[in-house]
Amino acid sequence: MPSAGIVPRRAVQLAALFAMMVAFTAQLVGALLPVIPLFIAASVVNLGLDLVLQHKQPGLLAVLGRIRFDVTVRQLLRDMLILVGLLHIDGINPLEEQAPLTITLLLFYGTHFVCQAVAVLVRRTRSMPFVTRNIDASALRLCDAPPRILSRQTGRRLLRFSVPTTAGMMLTSITTDAYWGGVGLTVSLALSAGGTLYLGTWLLPKKRVATEKQALAWLDNWLADYRPTVGMYFSGGASSAYQANMWLSTLAALDGNPIIVLRERFMVQKIEATDVPIVCIPKVANLMRLEHSTLKVLLHPANSGKTSQILRIPSIKHAFTNHGESDKLSSCNPYAKAYDEVWVAGPAARDRYQLADIGVEDKDVIEVGRPQLAPIQPYTGAPAGRMTTVLYAPTWEGWDGNPGNTSVILAGENIVRELLADENVRLLYKPHPMTGSVDPRAGAANSRIQAMITEANAGRGGARPGAEAAAELARRTEELDALTTSAFRKSADELERMRLQGTPDEGRAAAVDAAVTAWESAYWSSFPEWEHRIITTARPGIFSCFNEADVLISDVSSVVSDYLTSEKPYAVANTSGMSEDDFRANFPTVRAATILTPEASGVGGLLDAVRHPEKDTLAAERAELKEHLLGPSDPPSSVRFNQAALDLCAKADERRVRMESRLSGIPGQRSQEGVKDSGTAGHETSGAPDTTAAV
Repeated sequence: MPSAGIVPRRAVQLAALFAMMVAFTAQLVGALLPVIPLFIAASVVNLGLDLVLQHKQPGLLAVLGRIRFDVTVRQLLRDMLILVGLLHIDGINPLEEQAPLTITLLLFYGTHFVCQAVAVLVRRTRSMPFVTRNIDASALRLCDAPPRILSRQTGRRLLRFSVPTTAGMMLTSITTDAYWGGVGLTVSLALSAGGTLYLGTWLLPKKRVATEKQALAWLDNWLADYRPTVGMYFSGGASSAYQANMWLSTLAALDGNPIIVLRERFMVQKIEATDVPIVCIPKVANLMRLEHSTLKVLLHPANSGKTSQILRIPSIKHAFTNHGESDKLSSCNPYAKAYDEVWVAGPAARDRYQLADIGVEDKDVIEVGRPQLAPIQPYTGAPAGRMTTVLYAPTWEGWDGNPGNTSVILAGENIVRELLADENVRLLYKPHPMTGSVDPRAGAANSRIQAMITEANAGRGGARPGAEAAAELARRTEELDALTTSAFRKSADELERMRLQGTPDEGRAAAVDAAVTAWESAYWSSFPEWEHRIITTARPGIFSCFNEADVLISDVSSVVSDYLTSEKPYAVANTSGMSEDDFRANFPTVRAATILTPEASGVGGLLDAVRHPEKDTLAAERAELKEHLLGPSDPPSSVRFNQAALDLCAKADERRVRMESRLSGIPGQRSQEGVKDSGTAGHETSGAPDTTAAV
């Protein structure tokens, strides 16, 4: 059943289309009879409605385009109806007055189509084979983009430039004086011709950026100068960027020269603030140029269809880091066999891969911990104040339809109802961002849960922080946004953003970390301790919620593994249909958890144990399970992760040495390589083997 919000929206869209059809009909009737007031009103409303829909409902107009009734056809039909209407109005001489108007109108459309052709040429010249960020690319002769209305917004350009024409023609229909129509058409023609000439200046040498060949040569030279050693490779949809973002600080802390390699152009702006150079290379042929660089290791936080393309490069070693530690066997994807190594947090994940029996050899599983968990604060005992803060962070429903994936559908409302019934509980509800993307029931339950929390807040009251707290949050938000958000003109394209996002200022990463910490402190201080919170935005992050909470309720997911680093009490909802014993046996992460049934039984006992640590019988289990899941605390995870990168780089170096030895032993290979190298002189420096073990 469609949601309540969808039905009105569809009704509005259908009404808009119906209104446009009525306007065309009224314009035709008013032109033929003629009924001048109807003719004028319909002509103005028709154009105005199209202009509004171009801004508010472009997707709706795209539907009309699919049935060959696009903006050009619609505007041409409107103008033809206006000419027909003028033919039927007494006092306007068709030969002496209307003929010049028709010729001028045809010239206007001619310049419109010329402008479209120029726009295509400009877009082609401003399309690079790659996109960069945090790299000085000024040598590519980057410049500002042309106005969008000229280069990309064909429909809006035609409609806006047609406004003077329509206005002039309507004055002519009122006064029967063709002078006004001529003025309107002249203005429209001047706008279209002037816009075309101005857009054409981007084809002149002064504004032309580097060609594809020049750009690729520049990329080769940059790689040779920067000499990247270890990188992160990522490809995915817009909602999957968090999988890469969680590894940014870890990548930046590695020894050597890190780099981020992306495949989708839109992803360049989805990556959060970082000082690490970013290169997006969409085409496979261009991606292969990395083989001639000094890049030794690529880390992969996710599998994607395009991962196989980078795995073709034999000179680079590949490690699968995943984007979380989960007990689900579905997280042990057979695709992991394609990587040289699989890096996991601790012994539990090693055991999981062997249990899954997917062909990943134990020797290729490397325990590195979870270095990004450092910001999570350790357990300090019972809640300090009157309120007990509970974080309910369920995961999403997944792709396989398993009812045990998420508790939202079967248990979510019951859990929240129990928590809201306790007047000393403050609930933080942070659902997974993909909740409801597969199963509509999860989305509906999520909406009901949020409504329950909103209603519960309305029934609560108490002292609130003063206005200074809100002012501090606003100030910290502005400060953080200035550091992490790039502001661009509406007309900015990829090349303009590349120019603006060149080499980052020194110390920016440290400034961002400090700004995030200050923002989080201001955020939590701006709300009263008794107020429940629904958190569906990227900020505050899940780790900040961990630090604010006294206890976590979640599902079998990486959230539980990460939370365990604090050793605070936690609970897991069992909606799998298994008995509690089987549930604990199948999912090691719940071994030290309070198990909640779909009816939410166990919530009361959980809260009692949190408030009275002497009743907490699972503390020792949590400490033991933490090490089993995340590995030992000494040496720190960051050290182990860095060492794993060093070791894998050394393996890449060893392979290069072996390959050189083999090639040097093949008769004639030296001379053939010499001929090959002479034809690829641009790669000679970056293709030289680097036998150092440093990352």
